[in-house]
Amino acid sequence: MAQTTKYVIKYKLNGERRFEFAQLETGTPEEARAVLDAMHEKSDTITDIRVSKAL
Repeated sequence: MAQTTKYVIKYKLNGERRFEFAQLETGTPEEARAVLDAMHEKSDTITDIRVSKAL
């Protein structure tokens, strides 16, 4: 099993600022986008994704 690290994903959902915590392997915006896409409806607009390690 791959090593994961806890990250915080800051993003905008339909223009509203939000954040989520997630266990990611690499912490790339693409990996974060995949997690967010799985969490939200297809009709939602997800923008301004920023990923950083959780404290």
